[in-house]
Parts: sequence; C-alpha cells; structure tokens
Amino acid sequence: MPNRYAKQTLRRLRNDIPIAILIADILELPWKTAEGYFRFLCPRCGGFDTATNPKTNLARCFACQKNFNTIDLAMTVNKQNFRQAVQFLQGIRKVDAKQLCARIAAAMATQSQR
Repeated sequence: MPNRYAKQTLRRLRNDIPIAILIADILELPWKTAEGYFRFLCPRCGGFDTATNPKTNLARCFACQKNFNTIDLAMTVNKQNFRQAVQFLQGIRKVDAKQLCARIAAAMATQSQR
C-alpha cells in the first residue's frame, strides 16, 4: 500500500466516477428522484434532503451540511479510512451507466405521473 497517491490518481477517482452511479449502483444507497433532482439517503444523518451536482461531481446533504466527493462517500458508507477508500474506488472496473440512466428516467417518469 503506497504512502502517498499521485494527484492525478486522486483527481481521476474524484472526477471520473460519476457520483450518482457511485451512490446508486456501487454503494447501493437508497435513492429517489424528487422535483427533478437525484436524491440519496445521507450516510451521516439518514435524511433525503440531499442533491448531486453532475457538473462538479459532488454531493451535498443540506440537513447535516456535509459535502461529499466520491472518496468521502466511500469512506463514510464503507466505514473505511482514506487509503482503504482509494483502493476500493480503484477496484471499480465497469459501471453500467445506461442501466442507471434508465432507472433514473423511469423513477422520474413515475414521479411526474403522480
């Protein structure tokens, strides 16, 4: 296990793994769409007063005021330290983005019909 990780490695882990895919498909946190936004169950406070920003690839819980990047989420959900979370994220090989997009679209369509 290295003592330090290259800046490029950490940048790639923070930016190249879509936060919504990490939440829904990899960490398998409960999620829903509300008012057109992807919401997830905050691993710290358990609230759904959350949002993700695909432009910055960050997530935020407005209830506990915590911002998350992909490494922070892996650390919190898996109860890992920084090194363990980086290794976990490096182990992700393939994410089925089409499947997640289809699930989100179906959830949004169901919500708009209510």
